Amino acid sequence: MSDQILVVDVGTSGVRATVVGEDGTIGHVEHVEVLPSSPAQGFVEFDPGEMARAALGVAGVALDRSGPVSAVGIANQRASTVLWDRATGEAVGPGIGWQDLRTAGMCLMLREQGIRLAPNQSATKLAMLLDLADPDRRRDLCAGTVDTWMAWVLSGGALHVTDHTNAGVTGLVTPDGLDWDLDLCEKLRIPSSVLPRIVDSSGIVGPAAALAGAPPIAALAGDQQASLVGQGCIVPGRAKATFGTGGMLDCCLGSQRPSFAARGPAGCFPVIGWSDAGRLTWGLEAVMLSAGTCVEWLRDDLGVIERAADSDELAASVADTDGVYFVPALLGLGTPVWDFGARGTFVGITRGSTRAHLVRAVLEGIAHRGADLLEAAERDSGLDIPTLAVDGGMSRNKTFVQALADSTGRPIEVFPVTEATAVGAAWLAGVAAGVWPDLATATSRITPTVSIEPRRRVDRSRWLDARSRAERTVPELSALDF
Repeated sequence: MSDQILVVDVGTSGVRATVVGEDGTIGHVEHVEVLPSSPAQGFVEFDPGEMARAALGVAGVALDRSGPVSAVGIANQRASTVLWDRATGEAVGPGIGWQDLRTAGMCLMLREQGIRLAPNQSATKLAMLLDLADPDRRRDLCAGTVDTWMAWVLSGGALHVTDHTNAGVTGLVTPDGLDWDLDLCEKLRIPSSVLPRIVDSSGIVGPAAALAGAPPIAALAGDQQASLVGQGCIVPGRAKATFGTGGMLDCCLGSQRPSFAARGPAGCFPVIGWSDAGRLTWGLEAVMLSAGTCVEWLRDDLGVIERAADSDELAASVADTDGVYFVPALLGLGTPVWDFGARGTFVGITRGSTRAHLVRAVLEGIAHRGADLLEAAERDSGLDIPTLAVDGGMSRNKTFVQALADSTGRPIEVFPVTEATAVGAAWLAGVAAGVWPDLATATSRITPTVSIEPRRRVDRSRWLDARSRAERTVPELSALDF
């Protein structure tokens, strides 16, 4: 039996099939773009059928080229929601992306009834889809997040399951994270019959009958939690940050759930890191709404740089920002202040400010936001986070990573795999399939490429002052609280 693991990773903009070897190395990758659409402001939709065809296509090619695998893992964008007909397997309406905001009004109305849900959770998305497709709730339908849809597709319609990491971000589970909150479902008119069975993140759930050899599906995990595992953050106090379009910091807490039900005093959310053998490992998540998108803005809208990679070299051409500070709030501010009306802000620009100073200020501003997330995670968890592992596209930007080390005052571990999500899903699947005896053994296979130490002590007070100026720029949006 091969010790390779196939991971089907469904992101916001595409589907990737990755074959991960026993030592954690990437053996083969197939990718196809599946872009969401935005038919109206605040709407984000995708075609579930196109997503299914893409997944089967890339998985088939990857298996043809790599040979047999021991198991299949599924990693996915979280909270995006699909509704389909149980008999035909055909999607009922579009898939609704996690960024979709059309149910914000519904969330505000529910808040008045004492029900706290956010539009980026699955709950109101599913309620909306059901209202459109089955107002009388008489049809035999299946619902799920993207992991559920992928498990259905890969199993040929035999599996209707989700795992605890994905169920936990729907807004529809009980506080202990173990089961569906049927009282809440009733209030939202979501029949329990449409909901998937909740299974372990690491555990064999059934064969991927639609793939050659029908390897077992042995792991399901949301992308950020898979990345947490992929970077070996499996003991309390270990944390990773993914800097892509936005930024997510996740910290492992262990078996104890945080004391707060929704958002902590410092703006972090409780999440389930992973589950196995019926045991939950909890974590905390801190959110940055704008990270790499700020570099894309410099490139695509301002024309300050030609390529995203140019930001590193240009920023490194100056020793500092010459007193310029940037607050990356192009889409508002997440953790710790949660101000949707905050807006991107430059402070301290003079006649002597150059293109290089502005670019460096953008990279350092994103690094300061990284420090915000780390400090918030420490406050809400009560744990010290001695080092921070990073992945995502910005982890290859040396100037940014050094600025992150300086802003946090912590060593930053950069791993050889830019996207740790696939590796984490492979660890979870491989443990379930017996390739490795446990996660500790699996994660010992990969070590950081480099550890970046802080070079200078950073006084964050002036940047924090700039952040305060960016807040409440659009008061009506700042008043929103989910």
